[in-house]
Amino acid sequence: MQMRPEYLLLPASRAFIAFTILVAFVLNILPWGRTYGVPDFLAIVLVFWNIHQPRKVGIGIAFLVGLLMDVHASALFGERALAYSLLSYGAMSMHRRVPWFRLGGQMLHVLPLFLLAQLVVIAVRMAVGGPFPGIGYFLQSLSSTLLWPLAEVLLLAPQRSAVDRDDNRPI
Repeated sequence: MQMRPEYLLLPASRAFIAFTILVAFVLNILPWGRTYGVPDFLAIVLVFWNIHQPRKVGIGIAFLVGLLMDVHASALFGERALAYSLLSYGAMSMHRRVPWFRLGGQMLHVLPLFLLAQLVVIAVRMAVGGPFPGIGYFLQSLSSTLLWPLAEVLLLAPQRSAVDRDDNRPI
């Protein structure tokens, strides 16, 4: 059995966090149409940063990008803001627990968060008289969860220091 190398994670820069949130926002506003199963990239990035850097990305940022998504989607103003705020709160509440699990365990922890966010959006829409979109609507949570390992690798890559330290290298 081969052990995974343990990495000492460096602090994430605010510029990198802002860049990843911006990229996720741009991916979310691409013209996917009404295709079921397209992941919510912004939700993935918000959950990731609220688990790994809860002091740098919080509920306020989630609320602001949620409002931007509501404006973009011409949706009921505040539905995504509420969903992303609850999503961030849930991620922050388990930020000490999730990093200790392997990727499969992490995916089992974030799946209910993504489902909760979608349930909040549906509940708000149905409360104002909108129709139920169908069970296929929840494929987005599944696809977002399946992208979690890729997010874990890509977003933590700049923070990893070398396993074997070289005296000629500063970090």
